[in-house]
Formats: sequence, C-alpha cells, structure tokens
Amino acid sequence: MKKNILTTQENELKVLGVDPGTATTGWAIIVERKGEFVPLAYGHISTEKTETDDTRILEISDDLKKIIDKYSPEEAAIEELFFFKNKKTVIQVAQARGAILLTLKQKGVKVCGYTPLEVKQALTGYGRADKKQVQEMTKSIMKLATLPKPDDTADALAIALCHINSRKINLLHCE
Repeated sequence: MKKNILTTQENELKVLGVDPGTATTGWAIIVERKGEFVPLAYGHISTEKTETDDTRILEISDDLKKIIDKYSPEEAAIEELFFFKNKKTVIQVAQARGAILLTLKQKGVKVCGYTPLEVKQALTGYGRADKKQVQEMTKSIMKLATLPKPDDTADALAIALCHINSRKINLLHCE
C-alpha cells in the first residue's frame, strides 16, 4: 500500500475515492476546505499476478480496512463498472469492486457510485473527455505539482472530486 499524506482538521467531511481493480486499486482521501479541494492522502493497492484471485481480493479488502481505520472517511465514491472488451478483465474488476463494496459496508461508510462518463462530465464539463484531460483537470483543481501515478490513483482522486461536487444531489441515491 503506497501513499502520500497531508494533515487534516477536525469536523471535515472526508471522502474516500476508489478506482477498483484487481492488479491495482487506486484510492484517495480528500476534503473540501474553505472552497478548495485538499487531498489528505492517496495511493494504490497493488496485488501480485501470481497470487490467486481470492488472495488478491482479500489483500485489497485488508488494505482498504487499514485506510478506512486510519482516515475515517464518512463517505466513499467508487467507479461503476462500464463496458469492457475483455470479459476476463470485467469479471476480475467486478470481483474487486464487490469486495470493496462489502468492506465499505462493513465499515459503515456511505457509498455512491459514478460512471466514467459522470466523472468526466463533473471534472471537465464534457462526458467524452479523454483520460489525459481528466487527469490534468484533477491536477489543476487539487493544485498538485505533479499528477499522481499510477493512473488508478489519479482516477481515485477524480472520483472523489466528482462525489464532493455532486454529493448534495447524489446523496439521495447513495447507500
């Protein structure tokens, strides 16, 4: 579990953004502070390809529990599944997403899901924006010197930003 960390203040709503994947799951904890979006911590969970699916999913869940225990997010935003050309990939991502949803529910974190189109639209105003445009907008909004790597981490920041921008409307539809 790799991460970057900044300090937090009391009484701030912490949002966990998650970009699910079996090989790499991106995560980010952000808050809105005085009208600005502040990343408190972000990173990724990596699993070994040589491990079995059940071992990889357990590792994702265990690492996510540690992140939740450390940062105590009240809400989480997770990317919804979208069309995949590779059926094996979609099954693996769905398994990881299921483990993440279960972990969030067990930890009492309210969850909202967003499609890639919704994230792109929330950050760039255009639902068909390419990945680079979304990443550059995330970097700009968060006032980051460099874009977080891997892409899954940058995507988790974007998903969390989407949630904070959309939460007043979307909380009606979150679990």
